[in-house]
Amino acid sequence: MTDVDINYLRTWIGRERSVSDVITPRLAASLDAVLDIERNASPGAAAPVGIHWCLAPDIVPMRGIGRDGHPARGSFLPPVPFPRRMWAGGELAFSGDFRIGDEVSRVSTIENVELKKGQSGKLIFVTVRHRYATSRGRSLDERQDIVYRELESASIKEECAPTREVADYSRHVEANSVLLFRYSAITFNGHRIHYDEPYVTGEEGYPGLIFHGPLQATLLLDLATERRNGNSPRTFAFRSTRPLFSGGRISTNARSETKQTSLWISDQENNVTMEAWCK
Repeated sequence: MTDVDINYLRTWIGRERSVSDVITPRLAASLDAVLDIERNASPGAAAPVGIHWCLAPDIVPMRGIGRDGHPARGSFLPPVPFPRRMWAGGELAFSGDFRIGDEVSRVSTIENVELKKGQSGKLIFVTVRHRYATSRGRSLDERQDIVYRELESASIKEECAPTREVADYSRHVEANSVLLFRYSAITFNGHRIHYDEPYVTGEEGYPGLIFHGPLQATLLLDLATERRNGNSPRTFAFRSTRPLFSGGRISTNARSETKQTSLWISDQENNVTMEAWCK
């Protein structure tokens, strides 16, 4: 077991960072390509859904990255000593839109750092609030939940994935390593679990390359937008239920309910790896 000074880590609460980036036609076309969509990425047009997860990534020199390929911890994010880092989930509240050519500002704040103990061991949750704006005003408020785990705590067999009823609508996606690499490239994500199979299997103990949390969320958000005739939902909440690995075909699914739409991703064995709700 790793010793954790949670009181020290909680001193990061309230830390803030401001960045900005531009939604270029090339970036929009790149995300469309990852989503397997062909359209004209011209200035002023609506940007692809999920484009905000491609903006203003952490860019540090090679000497500034950690063993896992991420920027070394302890600057904006707290220096959590657990090696495994994954997205646990989050929530989006849209108040505007993103267009190609927009300069987008993002103000990020550490809202909470919490130590929990689950069936598989110690977990540290870091909650980050992101506020996005363009020249037209506030466009998006996002809560992002990041979970850190010890090496001993990643037994997939212990995790109970929820089951779902039959979907109203489904899409199939080929979950191959090229898809993961391309998404890593457009988000400047160096996390080795997404492209370095010897690392993810030999050092982190997973059976294969792992899908990005925001890539799964983007696939579901795109499905929700399609089901709403091209209109983004007002709110979109999601949570990861188990890792999604590369190889074979996965499905994104939607089911209309009385007050909301439920969405989920099913892996190659029909396990639910991410679920979401939108209005």
